[in-house]
Amino acid sequence: MTEFRSRNFQALPIVIKNLLIINTLVFLATITLDDSLHLSEKLALFPIRSGYFEVYQLLTYMFMHAGWWHLIFNMFVLWMFGTQLENLWGPKRFIIFYLICGIAAGVCELIFTPSAPAVGASGAIMGVFAAFGYLFPNNLLIIFPIPIPIKAKWAVIGLMALDLFGGVSKTADNIAHFAHLGGAITGLILVWIWNRSNRRTFY
Repeated sequence: MTEFRSRNFQALPIVIKNLLIINTLVFLATITLDDSLHLSEKLALFPIRSGYFEVYQLLTYMFMHAGWWHLIFNMFVLWMFGTQLENLWGPKRFIIFYLICGIAAGVCELIFTPSAPAVGASGAIMGVFAAFGYLFPNNLLIIFPIPIPIKAKWAVIGLMALDLFGGVSKTADNIAHFAHLGGAITGLILVWIWNRSNRRTFY
């Protein structure tokens, strides 16, 4: 069992801080300038056959959000788990990890849900959460609305199972389930490769 010890709980790591700022600024720009600049049509991830798709959207879509609660929830989860990973890995490795997870999530969304545009950092953040669950599997978390603590590894597995069910059943809930799965699986693969010297951590 591996336990996490934050080197400086009070400090906000540089990448996390900048991601919080950029996501908030892009959201504010979207709600104030969208009518004139058509940011949603340019930055969201559109299906390839829609006529709006551009390759750069695989990067920009993860900085877009559909509403205040979408933004606040994603940024809270990013801060909670991303801070710990950046403190562990350092800023360079963390931002590489985050962007790869987000891009992979977007690719999965294009492949498995090819008819609807997608926005949000959720795919990248699921990669972050999956990596946290792999590295610190026995840390106890409170996952609302479950009233009892649950180990991180079971929380990751449970959320991935819910996304798989939601994606396969095509639940009309406006959640990019396959993007979540793509981000989580990519995150697990990356951390498994990077953690070659300690692969028993998950048990």
